[in-house]
Amino acid sequence: MSPLANGIVFSVSYVVIAGGGGGGYAYNCGGGGAGGYRANVVGENSGGGASAEPTFLLAPGTYPLTVGAGAAYIVPDIPGNSGGDSTFVTITSLGGGGGGAYSHAGVAGGSGGGESGSDESGGAGTAGQGYAGGTGASGYGSGGGGAGAPGVGSSGVGGAGGAGVTSSITGSAVTRGGGGGGSVSAGTAGVGGAGGGGRGGLRFSTSAQSGSANSGGGGGASNGSGGAAGGGGSGVVIFTLPIGTAATFSGGVTFSTAAVGTNTVYTVTAAGPSDTVTIG
Repeated sequence: MSPLANGIVFSVSYVVIAGGGGGGYAYNCGGGGAGGYRANVVGENSGGGASAEPTFLLAPGTYPLTVGAGAAYIVPDIPGNSGGDSTFVTITSLGGGGGGAYSHAGVAGGSGGGESGSDESGGAGTAGQGYAGGTGASGYGSGGGGAGAPGVGSSGVGGAGGAGVTSSITGSAVTRGGGGGGSVSAGTAGVGGAGGGGRGGLRFSTSAQSGSANSGGGGGASNGSGGAAGGGGSGVVIFTLPIGTAATFSGGVTFSTAAVGTNTVYTVTAAGPSDTVTIG
């Protein structure tokens, strides 16, 4: 008889964040978009302005588990790479879109990459996961979209990355999923969005910053001679099980645990495409 037929199910809360997109690499480029953000924690939000997803009931079994890698930049004059997807059971968050570069628009993703300073558009975000990258003035790079707010369009300065979303699933309030800042040739580069977004670069002065590890933050954009573009921050998968419920992981998984109320909270910081979690 199946576990479901026996009535054995667990109510699971989760926050699933994909890897952030890399910043564009050229002059006046867009910041990388944050990794897609999906959550069902009561009283909190998913990305893109969505409410928490529905109650998630899980039977004992073995399930897929992947933490998306943050993107690296490719080469100058083309958009940044997109981040890797994260998966927990049937929940998949999409990698953040790369920032626009030169005459290339920002890339769509969980959250979209920001516009380059060549009158191209910011990349679209994904409904229920994140916001679009910014679109602004010619000659200035826009910020990448965040899980909690769009990237800021440039207007005489580099656009800021969009802010992330705050969750207390681990027992403390933590913001994740900030977009990367846009770059400029002169003036003020865009700051990274709250929640791990990297700052954009300034020509001949400051290098771009990468998104923070396990935040899904977008990478800051390069401005050519200022140095390389920032890579996206890796994602994270966080989920709860009632205390006393067994959970075992395949060999490629890195995780930590904490007791919060009546639940054990599992924070998974590394897991490849073939990794799994066995529950119950």
